[in-house]
Amino acid sequence: MKAFHNVLIVGGGTAGWLTACYLARTLGGGAGAAGVSITLVESPEIGIIGVGEGTFPSIRSTLAAIGIDEARFVRECQATFKQGVRFNNWVRPAGAPGADHYFHPFSQPSQRQGGPELLPHWLQGTAGAGIPFAQAATMQKRVADAAHGPKRLADADYAGPMNYAYHFDAGRFAALLAEHGRSLGVRHVQATVERVELDAGGAIACVHTREHGALGADLYVDCTGFRAALIGEALGSPFRKMDDVLFVDRALAMQVPYPALDAPIPSYTISTAHEAGWTWDIGLQQRRGIGYVYSSRHTTIERAEQVLRQYIGAAADGLTPRQLKLNIGYRDVQWVKNCVAVGLSGGFLEPLESSGIGLIETAAYLIGHLFPFNGDSAPVAAQFNRLMRERYERVVDFIKLHYCLSQRTDSAFWTDNTDPRSIPASLRDKLAMWRCRPPHRLDFVADVEMYPTSSWQYVLYGMEFATGLHPSACHPARRDEAAAEFAMIAKLAGHALADLPPHRALVEHLCERR
Repeated sequence: MKAFHNVLIVGGGTAGWLTACYLARTLGGGAGAAGVSITLVESPEIGIIGVGEGTFPSIRSTLAAIGIDEARFVRECQATFKQGVRFNNWVRPAGAPGADHYFHPFSQPSQRQGGPELLPHWLQGTAGAGIPFAQAATMQKRVADAAHGPKRLADADYAGPMNYAYHFDAGRFAALLAEHGRSLGVRHVQATVERVELDAGGAIACVHTREHGALGADLYVDCTGFRAALIGEALGSPFRKMDDVLFVDRALAMQVPYPALDAPIPSYTISTAHEAGWTWDIGLQQRRGIGYVYSSRHTTIERAEQVLRQYIGAAADGLTPRQLKLNIGYRDVQWVKNCVAVGLSGGFLEPLESSGIGLIETAAYLIGHLFPFNGDSAPVAAQFNRLMRERYERVVDFIKLHYCLSQRTDSAFWTDNTDPRSIPASLRDKLAMWRCRPPHRLDFVADVEMYPTSSWQYVLYGMEFATGLHPSACHPARRDEAAAEFAMIAKLAGHALADLPPHRALVEHLCERR
């Protein structure tokens, strides 16, 4: 059996270059001790889709692992900080009585060592009437609502009092990764792959390019996007569509300038629900990225553009939206013989909770740590496929959670989303359990979960899910302890506002740091 010595990544963008950087650091790059060389071939004719400019907190450890300085990342990618997601009008439509938003923060619920778990006590009203769980159990909502940053000016790279991720310019991020990857020893070949040649056993023998002829490798990484030129077109791994669960399949996007250069920058993604989908609103340093993700089965492109322009207002005048078609679903088998898919070629589950880049991170991590140095890729492929399939399944459940609990009945899109036939059985089982007790870490398998238990809790109770607690869920003797901790969190939130700088000031400080 031939040992694996070289990897060929086909396709660039975030998926290709993030994978290249991670493998270069993990496997040794061009001339490391492991003897594994990394080559990336990409066509200059293919642009970057850049639907999602948001990330999940895992991106911090990934950037640190590949060796990119935080200030450089913020400066070169027009990046800003993301402390969570604010969901407007997801529970009920705009103008209806009741709360108009809820917040999914990235920080875990506070709990002093040895103290009581706060969620059961919040469900019993110990935090006070009408206080959302995200506000009662963390300081982050107040910090983010005030447009303050998650860290202080003197905090170390990728560290701060609040958990956080980023918003960034997708094109700039890919360019930074490409430059960094080349510095790590990744060989960069600009060429267009015209066809894929298979060997007698059905594995990839080589790829034929227009400019450089045949390029061969031991392991091929397919980062060709929705086209899936290797894993799909050449190797025939089937694509499982999830349009019976997740309905959105189109997006219209605009880049909108700020009204003033010193305008405050929200440190969260703003997700606003509409009649046939939702808008994302992401604040970068010099512009907002705004888009409407919608279901073509529930509206027309003309109406979708009207909704987007109404949301943006006068700032949209003279701007032309970019149209994007989303292929919602994933491949059950993402590693076939000597080829593995990363990014859109493996699957895409809409940008609601920034799962796209998180799944790229997971795939790159698995390839690096499961790498079949001895050339026996079959057991590695089986392990990779199982872990990625289960992770996709759980991400589907988490995204659907946002839709299926809505109380909106103002359009077919929302009533169809609450139809039990559109809810996966795995999610229905979770909801059945949580009707008598809240989500617990034992409900989740850490190795295949992208989102922590707290994320499920924030969304579940932000969507006003009703949990009827059994009397044993809260020990009466600990009620006063819980009440004191809720009061302390509220008090410390005021101190945090005084300690943490305005978001724009934090970003400008990092941009000036060299």
